[in-house]
Amino acid sequence: MSEPIRIAMWSGPRNISTAMMRAWENRPDTAVVDEPFYAVYLAQTGLDHPGRDAVLASQPADWRAVAAALVEDPVPDGRPVFYQKHMTHHMLPTVGLEWTGRVRNAFLIRDPAEVVASYVQRRGSVDLADIGVERQAELFDREADRTGSAPPVVDARDVLTDPASVLAKLCAALGVPFTEAMLRWPPGRRATDGVWAPHWYASVEASTGFAKPPPRAPELSGELAKVAEAARPYYERLHRWRLA
Repeated sequence: MSEPIRIAMWSGPRNISTAMMRAWENRPDTAVVDEPFYAVYLAQTGLDHPGRDAVLASQPADWRAVAAALVEDPVPDGRPVFYQKHMTHHMLPTVGLEWTGRVRNAFLIRDPAEVVASYVQRRGSVDLADIGVERQAELFDREADRTGSAPPVVDARDVLTDPASVLAKLCAALGVPFTEAMLRWPPGRRATDGVWAPHWYASVEASTGFAKPPPRAPELSGELAKVAEAARPYYERLHRWRLA
């Protein structure tokens, strides 16, 4: 029996990462896992996120146990594809990355102005570390150095503009067949959603597919504009490699 294909999708928060997880989970051949390092991140930083206690109770707080489950345990339900939704800011300097050489890594990016505007609506304030874009660029560079080529990158706006085309290219880059089942899904919550879903997933729970992109990035001012501009060079470094 062939080894399952394990895919790590690296995104920052307030992207279309949960909608992307829905798309993959709607495939009949794919199992998914939702932000498996979230408890590690909260335990090590002490941050008070919505649902913190529930998150800590729902996942291991030892990164080694999480990594071993991702690359060594059988894939849920014996599926041949295992899609892992990861947040880049969860990968603290204390978290080892050797396991990432045993998965197929891909990167989901979004214009920093859109990320900042969405994040601050939920959390009230934001800094560069919160949105994970610097860490995303580091992970991208690390994977490119390891393999000798750029790993696949998709931009949220491209996905929302033409999901069939961009997802087909992403699947090809990851070595799995594209299926139109990725374009539509039933509304509602999933058993695979993290326990933090009630705090963050209202929009995606109401969705049945990828929404149209917003007409343009929002206008930001003051500290929010500074955070977005500080993030932009990291975003643009990956944007030049995007599948579009």
